[in-house]
Amino acid sequence: MLIVIARTILLYGTVILVIRIMGKRQVGELQPFELAITIMISALAAIPMEDIDIPLLFSIIPIFLLLAFQVIISIISMRSTKARSFLCGKPTILIKNGRIIEDNLKKLRINLNDLLEQLRIKGYYNLADIEFAIMETTGKISVIPKSQKRPLTPDDLNIPTDYEGISQSLIIDGEVQHKNLAKIGLNEKWLLNELKKFNIYNLNQIFFAAIDSKGNLLYQLKIG
Repeated sequence: MLIVIARTILLYGTVILVIRIMGKRQVGELQPFELAITIMISALAAIPMEDIDIPLLFSIIPIFLLLAFQVIISIISMRSTKARSFLCGKPTILIKNGRIIEDNLKKLRINLNDLLEQLRIKGYYNLADIEFAIMETTGKISVIPKSQKRPLTPDDLNIPTDYEGISQSLIIDGEVQHKNLAKIGLNEKWLLNELKKFNIYNLNQIFFAAIDSKGNLLYQLKIG
């Protein structure tokens, strides 16, 4: 039993390491060759877990070979447009000027109901509002609405806006994020003094705290 546990932990760690090296992507964002390699790596890791008679090296070596293969293919696809088109495909226009391109739907084997469903999910209920709908290489649909149907922005109204940076997390589940404090030139003493203004004297009381680009401190207390 201990052997099975040890093998499982080792293989799990190997798969996590390989996936991390491959990059941060969700399953829906993977290119076809990346998805194929991910499935193969999962299968290679699962087989030795089920059969302890199979040496671990018979699984680990192919996993790292697939990782090397994926890195090589990624480099080739970045440097060669033709290779990228072959490996990843090309974006396909599904709607143009509010008109569905039926031939492209047939090529991609997408039925009309699925297309309309995806458009509704994105908040588009009228085809006449859409300039372009494009099927990306990841399988997701990008929608470009007609100019008169796009939401107004401050730029459209010539309204000046202030800079909005990224807020920094300062406390997560009672633990002070010292690196984030250092990034903005602050320290734990300053944080505690600020929280005292709200009658909070123990940082462990804080579930989450952050500071925005304007210097406003936001916090939420733990429940109970």
